[in-house]
Amino acid sequence: MDKFPSQKRAVQYLYPPIDPFDQRMVDVGDGHRVYVEQAGKPDGIPVIVLHGGPGGGCSPAMRRYFDPAVFRVVLFDQRGCGRSRPHAVVSNNTTWDLVADIERIRSLLGIDKTVVFGGSWGATLALVYAITHPERVAHLVLRGVFLMTRRELDWFYGGGAGQFWPEPWARFRDMIPKDEQGDLIGAYHRRLFSGDLREETRFAQAWSAWENALASIHSAGHGGESPGDYARAFARLENHYFVNAGFLETDGWILQNIGALQGIPGVIVQGRYDMICPPRSAWELAREWPDSDLRMVRNAGHALSEPGISSELVRIMDQIGEA
Repeated sequence: MDKFPSQKRAVQYLYPPIDPFDQRMVDVGDGHRVYVEQAGKPDGIPVIVLHGGPGGGCSPAMRRYFDPAVFRVVLFDQRGCGRSRPHAVVSNNTTWDLVADIERIRSLLGIDKTVVFGGSWGATLALVYAITHPERVAHLVLRGVFLMTRRELDWFYGGGAGQFWPEPWARFRDMIPKDEQGDLIGAYHRRLFSGDLREETRFAQAWSAWENALASIHSAGHGGESPGDYARAFARLENHYFVNAGFLETDGWILQNIGALQGIPGVIVQGRYDMICPPRSAWELAREWPDSDLRMVRNAGHALSEPGISSELVRIMDQIGEA
């Protein structure tokens, strides 16, 4: 589906930068205050954007996938990350808390039905929200599908992806003593929640570097060193959710409940060479969800910033805006 040369930069396909017309901190209870912003057309087609991670936070670039003359774009930093407070805190921070936050934000902003736009963990959260509140979802636009299954976690943290990326995998794995390497999620959990800020930050940066190294198809295998505060929130939140299997009742919960999406149209944009969230999950989702359209992007990996993925997402949103 990618008609554009891979060497082009994703920014060429995005709308120009815009500033929010509304920014606020919303008290969602449980000691959490969530950052919420709106951009674009105040009376436009609502679209709620769900960032990845968990723990990734929103960025200004996320506003640029939507025509500001058509869409009312709602972004928020999920509990514990970005501009939300308290930072890097996992208490009262579950998938179901985030679903409740989406509902609170939707109601607060007077939105009846909305487009839900999410990638990676944001796609997971979008699907869980739509399954539990189908009457509030007009359309789903998903990228880099992650279904929060044991198979997917084993692929990324159990050595599957490491078969393709042995150098960054060795750096990630070898932070942990050999006798603990059979459960790297658990081993990192003990260090990310040790209570020693320096240790937590060091292992958080290693956790983040492993994921960053595999995000783009153009990666050379170096994830870089994320700022300590960002990495600590990102790694602690991801690890917390993964240790708890996404707080879903059963492994495979999303596909088991996919019938709730009957009648809700959706588009799935998936990089053919996504090493973080392999295409099998997107394919299985599309097979079980008749109202969906799977668009496999050649020469693309996982990142939202992949040129083929960005161009496809903008195209999809333009089509929704014109419908």
